[in-house]
Amino acid sequence: MTDIIADSLTRIRNAGMRRLETTTLLHSKMIEAIVSILVEKGYLESFSIEDLGNNKKAIKVTLKYDENEKPMINEIKRISKPGRRINKSRDAIKTFKNGYGTLIVSTSKGVLPNDKAFELGTGGEVICSVW
Repeated sequence: MTDIIADSLTRIRNAGMRRLETTTLLHSKMIEAIVSILVEKGYLESFSIEDLGNNKKAIKVTLKYDENEKPMINEIKRISKPGRRINKSRDAIKTFKNGYGTLIVSTSKGVLPNDKAFELGTGGEVICSVW
């Protein structure tokens, strides 16, 4: 597996389609930052980091559903891929889906949602989009 970010987004998407309560992701600092943004924005309920031994960790994610048992994540999509990196300027990431969605951006100030990156006046690599 070469792209663990795409794998993690696919696991979250598939768990939502199957109406699962939790799913487990491979651990990296980037994935932990992405999941914490998704929890902060209200797309996921919570997450915890589990130690698997042998210096390996996993992230257990609790999914969030609305009152009609529909997942809060309508679409989660990888934008910048290992074969083609997509960078956007500060003005290009100002809004996504008229404010209903979120772009997760890797900037020089860390991994941020598009609104915070715009406030800080920085652009960067667009990792994924969620709405």
